[in-house]
Amino acid sequence: MTVYFIGAGPGDPDLMTVKAVKTIERCPIILYAGSLIPTQVIDSVRGSAEAIYDTAQMNLDETTAVIEQAAKEGKDVARLQSGDPALYGAIGEQIRRLEALDIDYDVIPGVSAVAASAALLRKELTLSGVSQTVIMTRYEGKTPFPERERLPALAQSGATLAIHLGVTRIHKIVEELLPHYGEDCPVAVCYRTSWPDQDYVVGTLADIVAKVREKKFTRTSLILVGHVLDTEDFADSYLYDKGQAHIFRKIHRQGDSKK
Repeated sequence: MTVYFIGAGPGDPDLMTVKAVKTIERCPIILYAGSLIPTQVIDSVRGSAEAIYDTAQMNLDETTAVIEQAAKEGKDVARLQSGDPALYGAIGEQIRRLEALDIDYDVIPGVSAVAASAALLRKELTLSGVSQTVIMTRYEGKTPFPERERLPALAQSGATLAIHLGVTRIHKIVEELLPHYGEDCPVAVCYRTSWPDQDYVVGTLADIVAKVREKKFTRTSLILVGHVLDTEDFADSYLYDKGQAHIFRKIHRQGDSKK
């Protein structure tokens, strides 16, 4: 018996991996958070799965009890996580419980909201000479943060920021970022990316608060900040530069014979 932590992706069932779909289809027990994962993700197994649990109203003890019973019966469990399980998936605490119970588990990655939102915006989050780093974080709320990970400290890098779970405090986020990024820094706020009702708004640190409030985004939104979102002033990468050789490609100079 194995518990599979499965990345269900950002919402669109077509963004799930083939491995994720195949695993869900052969697991008799399904656990998924209905508040974060659309029901379409599990539509294909409604007639074949023995039991499907919406964990939105369940606590860790309750979900663990379901898994324990499945283990006693030798039945595999698909534990669906929104996005990618490694990013704010809360699988660490679940894994700790499974290891204490000596229950086998595996992890299947998924498409994150960061990747899906960049695709929605048709943007690359790293550009030569602009930003080579993406910092994925969340805004401090109930979860305590060490000082070195608070937003002002991270903002000193000037990197592209992907801020989860912060849209209701976007005014505070803007206040903390302005000294480091400036009023003209581009910002995008993506709401329920890849869901049927997905939406987004783009602006700058100077006007994004008003734009978000006009859209009435209050949850399930990702905030992207960085000059990569609105610039043409970047260098071509060396990857396809004809003047740069690498292990797979030699430089062909004028007069050289090509074979």
